[in-house]
Amino acid sequence: MSPQGARSRAHWRTAIGFEGRRGAALLALCVLLIVLALFGDTAGEALRWSRVAIARGEHWRWVTGHFVHLDLIHAALNAAGLMLVWALFSGTYSVRRWLLIAACGIVAIDAGLWWLSDVTWYVGLSGVLNALAAAGIVREIIDGDRMAWLVGTLGLAKLVYENVAGPMPFLVTDSPVVLDAHLFGALAGMTCGLMLRSDVPPDLPPDLPSAPRPSETAGA
Repeated sequence: MSPQGARSRAHWRTAIGFEGRRGAALLALCVLLIVLALFGDTAGEALRWSRVAIARGEHWRWVTGHFVHLDLIHAALNAAGLMLVWALFSGTYSVRRWLLIAACGIVAIDAGLWWLSDVTWYVGLSGVLNALAAAGIVREIIDGDRMAWLVGTLGLAKLVYENVAGPMPFLVTDSPVVLDAHLFGALAGMTCGLMLRSDVPPDLPPDLPSAPRPSETAGA
């Protein structure tokens, strides 16, 4: 590959968030989802969000339930969704702030399912994905990105459809889709997007150092 081609590919990976610490964090999470799915029902039974199990003191399920899935296909779909959200919005915030948004999404989904829903068990990252996407969309709209209006309109239409007509046709499976998690996650993400300013300088990928000043390179 020519030097120009290598630089172009590196720039492309950086632009969509697949470079450096951001890329490593994305890869690690996708691998975690797939590995847990490979353990099948063993991991699912031990880690899923379960109202009965949490009530008897298994509090790790508040968090772990979001990382186990019904099966390998379910996990792969959510991993693909994570990569799409990351490609679209990872440049909006630093990795640290994205982790904060994900944590807020998990707390909101857990609280909503516990107090505002009659759901008895839940698995999957889709609620958290809705939180991440909503935060990115809202912040990009506030910052003047016109394309974010289109993405936001599609996302809002999806939420309205789910709450009026039920799951999207391509999401219909033998197991029920917990749409409440999508709604609670999206509401948490919108709130985060409104409250958290972007902590990434314009035209600078997150978590990468700024270019050195001329005086810092003099005599190097």
